[in-house]
Amino acid sequence: MLNVVAAVIHNPQGQMLIAQRPLHKHQGGLWEFAGGKVDADETPAQALVRELQEELAITVTQYRPLLTVEHHYSDKSVRLQVFRVTAFDGEAHGAEGQPTVWVWPNNLKNYAFPAANTPILKAAVLPEVYYITPEAHEVGGDVIAWLQPRLQAGMMLCLRAKNLTKEDYLTLAQAVAALCVQHQVQLVLHHHIDLLAHIPSAIGVHLPFNELLLHHQKLADYQLGKLHKHYLFVSAHNSQQLEQAWLCGADAVTLSPVKQTLSHPEQIAMGWQHFGQITQQAKLPVYALGGMTRADVPLAQQHGAQGVAGIRGLFA
Repeated sequence: MLNVVAAVIHNPQGQMLIAQRPLHKHQGGLWEFAGGKVDADETPAQALVRELQEELAITVTQYRPLLTVEHHYSDKSVRLQVFRVTAFDGEAHGAEGQPTVWVWPNNLKNYAFPAANTPILKAAVLPEVYYITPEAHEVGGDVIAWLQPRLQAGMMLCLRAKNLTKEDYLTLAQAVAALCVQHQVQLVLHHHIDLLAHIPSAIGVHLPFNELLLHHQKLADYQLGKLHKHYLFVSAHNSQQLEQAWLCGADAVTLSPVKQTLSHPEQIAMGWQHFGQITQQAKLPVYALGGMTRADVPLAQQHGAQGVAGIRGLFA
């Protein structure tokens, strides 16, 4: 297994830096996130700093782990440890003569990447905040009316309605999907994998952990976690579940409860210290869930998270 690091590098404007692989190298001519091999005498973080200095002539000053990818080509197997770089000194350029370009996240799809980069491309554009809808009875029975004034362009929203039948959920999801398209919001369905076929604008599905293995065949059918179009989110509550979610091809997880919550008062909060210990071992993006507000984003990221997820505290 070849150990490699890669960097999703952001500039202050929100663009990401990509580079073109030399034509004579493996997967030559395709675009990639900068990085390179981890030497035997260095850690992945040390390799990250060294490679970006060599390739782009920048000195990394702020970074955090994003995800780990393992990919098997016909001629080699690669283990990619990916970091998100949010601050650096110097002016990034192709120090080894390779073409580089700053790209807006929505335009990454216009560039051809190696297959191993597919999970990175998906993780790179995930937002810092993951919104989850309350149950209908918690908002007076009308989810549409409650959502309409709260939706903003760029949001990612999970439609969670556990108390509805599948048929009623589909009816609600179709109405919410239309609203999301109107407001440029990304919609994630909850529980019902097969309803993705009926909601073409939905970007993926969120599964409770206890349903993850039960839906193995459906996951295979939809190839969730492997296509650009669909995301697979999983609810996890400990390090073992987080590892299993990664093995099943999840793109991201919510890890909870970080704080005590009104909705699950019987669950003991893990606290930020334990949360951070779990996310240090994570191989995919993690959202902190349980008592979160938007003000918790920096703290969650300091503890290794992609950001925060929640219901009441985020919509407040």
